[in-house]
Amino acid sequence: MTSASKRPTRKAAQLKKTVARKTPVRDTKTSKSTKKSKSGAARSAKSPTLQNVTITALEDMKALDIKVLDVRGLTDVADYMIIASGTSDRHVRSVAERVVEKTKAAGFRPNGVEGRQDSDWVLIDLTEIIVHVMLPRARDFYGLEKLWDLTAAKRAAARA
Repeated sequence: MTSASKRPTRKAAQLKKTVARKTPVRDTKTSKSTKKSKSGAARSAKSPTLQNVTITALEDMKALDIKVLDVRGLTDVADYMIIASGTSDRHVRSVAERVVEKTKAAGFRPNGVEGRQDSDWVLIDLTEIIVHVMLPRARDFYGLEKLWDLTAAKRAAARA
């Protein structure tokens, strides 16, 4: 019985040693706020935000009428919706592919892309941001700006 009870403790001790070797040593003298500010400043200087990468990719591909909607107070699905137009089916598809390519290169992983085959409307789910690349006729028909624009909803409520 004593030899059986010693085996788990030996494994536990070995595991603790392995974990202790792999964990980095932290300096406890610096405050947490100093650490956050240093890492936050370094992070913003080194890597652009997802929104900046997305808008830059859209502008590089000459997407038309780019709108950024802040939907944080309206839904839990995403923080922002970016809506842009393309001039043709092929342009919409190319713009969407460039957004996916640039966000992946910047270290952001898209959750999904819908509508590539039809290319009237391509939706890219980037978790915090949902990007809609649409033909102008589809954009006019669905009216996403009116649907998600909080100021327009407030104006309509005030009229009623």
